Amino acid sequence: MNINTIEKKADEIKIQAVDNTIKTSLTKVYDKEGIVFYDFEINNKENGYIKPITLQWKIPAINVKGVWKPTTDFAKRIQADWELDHMESRISIDSPVISLFGNDDVNVLTFACANAIDKLEMNARIREEDNYFYCHITFFSEQEYKLKKFKTQLRLDYRNILFSNALMDVSQWWETFEVLKPAYVPAIAKEPLYSTWYQFHQDLDIPTLLKECKIASSIGYKAIIIDDGWQTNDNNRGYDYTGDWQPDRIPEMASFVSSIHNLDMKVALWYSVPFCGKKSKAYKKFKGKFLTEDHRWAPVFDPRYPEIRAYLINIYANAVKDWKLDGLKLDFIDDFRLYKDTPLGKENGRDYGSINLAVDRLLTDVITTLQNINPEIFIEFRQKYIGPAMRKYGNMLRAFDCPGDATMNRVRIADIKMLCGNTAVHSDMITWHVKEPVEVAALQMVNTLFGVPQVSVMLHKIPQDQLNMVSFYTEYWKENASILMEGDFIPSKPLANYPIKQIVKNNHRIIGVYDEYVITLNNKESKIDVINAQLNTAVILRMSKDLGIYELEVYNCKGSIVNKKDIILTKGLIEIETPACGLLRLTLKK
Repeated sequence: MNINTIEKKADEIKIQAVDNTIKTSLTKVYDKEGIVFYDFEINNKENGYIKPITLQWKIPAINVKGVWKPTTDFAKRIQADWELDHMESRISIDSPVISLFGNDDVNVLTFACANAIDKLEMNARIREEDNYFYCHITFFSEQEYKLKKFKTQLRLDYRNILFSNALMDVSQWWETFEVLKPAYVPAIAKEPLYSTWYQFHQDLDIPTLLKECKIASSIGYKAIIIDDGWQTNDNNRGYDYTGDWQPDRIPEMASFVSSIHNLDMKVALWYSVPFCGKKSKAYKKFKGKFLTEDHRWAPVFDPRYPEIRAYLINIYANAVKDWKLDGLKLDFIDDFRLYKDTPLGKENGRDYGSINLAVDRLLTDVITTLQNINPEIFIEFRQKYIGPAMRKYGNMLRAFDCPGDATMNRVRIADIKMLCGNTAVHSDMITWHVKEPVEVAALQMVNTLFGVPQVSVMLHKIPQDQLNMVSFYTEYWKENASILMEGDFIPSKPLANYPIKQIVKNNHRIIGVYDEYVITLNNKESKIDVINAQLNTAVILRMSKDLGIYELEVYNCKGSIVNKKDIILTKGLIEIETPACGLLRLTLKK
């Protein structure tokens, strides 16, 4: 029996409201070919705070292997209804979507909400008493601002398609809403870049930076992000001096940026947007206009004040104008949130009651202002602020920090990529110990190739074989960038951390295999590349039918060809010896 033919639609969606005086309505507006849309509306008699309202439904637990959420990393298992907290989504945290996937990576149910700005609580957990998944979306779990009317849309997808395709369709659906239109993505956002963070931290040295840029540029890196440290001479990895954003460590910033431009590289600077350190001048100036001062790192600016927004916008605009910057790394956006001591409401000079709406206004004004100065500006955000709202203001979304963790980098790239549309998805910065064997160091590189690589190693200090490896795979990535960035992406086996990834465009398929799995080839394609992203040296292909004669080229991780011959791909299994972290290339012979 085909398990995918079993009826699996949800029972009636129930509305659970704490305050029964609030008028609510849920209207089905579309139901066709496995996709259902509901309009959800709220009308409040008076302009006031609305208590939590939950939409809840259940579906039978049939062929559900796991539950995908945007930033759960390795934790995609099924949860029982008595464990763990709910997923939170808001403008700067996650995305309002959950996908239940089956044993064959098929979509069982993918549900999403159009409201990507306000805080939502969501989940899909199994109840052991009846073996149903209970799904819900809760609105207004934070009563941070008053409102009279509210409207959003709910999308449920039951189609028997790959769960990854269901998620990509959600991303396209979000783009249809005017308030979620993604920002323009300049070409530089899709280029590999060099980051200072993991090697320099705050200890930036101008001659060394220029030496690194010269090498990076020569092997294909087209931008550098100068991370934390440029704005202070303090080396304590703290945020006491954030808020003023003067180039204390690099006082001749315009000249320094010009020197990097002369090396054919673009330049971006890092900013911890919400933080205002207690040793800054800005802290004294804006005393009393913080969301909290009780933060482990620094007081947090309150973006509901127009003067706070204006101050931050001017900081960035002046930097781009005066120093000729090409981009900004805007960090810690997720710290704009409601704290226990945050004052509520639109009072005392605050022109927004909602923190999330104020963040939306701030970042909208930032991207608009900067694009007026430099239309090709690139803006980087990192997980967890990688949702559909953030795509309005940023054109690069980076995997959250995972230094030295190739597997986590691979997982996070895939999770972002399924929801990012045409926004550039970047790896976390690649780093490794300088004494690492080149094949092991290459694991860091090959695990990032389905995103845009970011490198953070001292290029002038690593051995030549490691530099050759970085150069080879950077060149390979750039040669195939249009496929890797724009092709049809298929990440397999999410509970096994995507041990196989594939992407195809224009009859060219690129496959990454990260563990000892058999790769199935179903179609005769003009080019097939297999990245052997493991230390095992056997690549096993299974052909579902005869595919014809191909020219085989096998490279080691340093880019040297170790085998070249013609090979017949007939139905069945074939094992091809491929060096650890090497590349196998098949080209169809006419």
